[in-house]
Amino acid sequence: MQPSSSSTPRGPVDASVVPRFAGIATFARLPTLDEVGRADVAVVGVPFDSGVSYRPGARFGPAHVREASRLLRPYNPAQDVFPFGAQQVADAGDIAANPFDIDAAVTEIAAAARKLGERATRLVTIGGDHTIALPLLRAVSERHGPVAVIHFDAHLDTWDTYFGAPTTHGTPFRRASEEGLIDLTASMHVGIRGPLYDKSDLSDDERLGFAIVTTDEIERDGVARAIERIRTRVAGAPVYLSIDIDVLDPAHAPGTGTPEAGGLTSRELLTIIRSLSDLPIVGADVVEVAPAYDHAQITAVAASHTVYELLSAMAPKGANA
Repeated sequence: MQPSSSSTPRGPVDASVVPRFAGIATFARLPTLDEVGRADVAVVGVPFDSGVSYRPGARFGPAHVREASRLLRPYNPAQDVFPFGAQQVADAGDIAANPFDIDAAVTEIAAAARKLGERATRLVTIGGDHTIALPLLRAVSERHGPVAVIHFDAHLDTWDTYFGAPTTHGTPFRRASEEGLIDLTASMHVGIRGPLYDKSDLSDDERLGFAIVTTDEIERDGVARAIERIRTRVAGAPVYLSIDIDVLDPAHAPGTGTPEAGGLTSRELLTIIRSLSDLPIVGADVVEVAPAYDHAQITAVAASHTVYELLSAMAPKGANA
């Protein structure tokens, strides 16, 4: 995929000219979408957390991640790519969603994602809580059909309801499966761990179209085996990556709403993302960063690097401009 514009992509502000701590914190100090008109990838925030079941605060996640992203640099040696030079990447600001009405918010997010799709080929979204994955998948599936979801999370997020509410941060992938938004033969959870409500949670999840790589399996069999299983499962389907930052151990991501012990390291997560760079990635989200529980930007740094690796994975290979 080549840059949308015939001109050279406009990249971040030069840190040798303007100090990293100066100016407005767009993601990685990139231009705004309004400044460039069109983009191959737009980074957009969704400051919404009305679907949480425990700690609130992920509505402040997009700003927190952008602030931590100031230190990112233009060349990614791990993937041998200039993610901002091989494609036009821009910050599209935030999608405003109703904080008092989840159904209205979901409708607004989906509509805004569709509208952004007229100016950007792909979106990488910073949440916000995991509720936002549902409207984002609705928009993506309209363009690509059912997608293979690679879902990084401590939790399944395929439960039915909380307190009778069908749309929360614990239910998006059940609703997505029921609506035919995901490829039931090619979707997978990665990083699952911790207690469940019932053993039937696992059989329900399988019926809804997901295979699982647990952190126990990664500890036992290694990251390379997990990557092999993921790649075999998705098998060439269009891929959407949904990354709940609580897939990381609380030592690596304390600033999140429902932390679980025994998670991935940030290094393991980044390694897995890099291994997927040749897949047809059609969109992604990074969610559940809750700044009030963060320390020294530990979670925000992990999330900003996760977004950076996603952008690098989306960049055309061999185009190291």
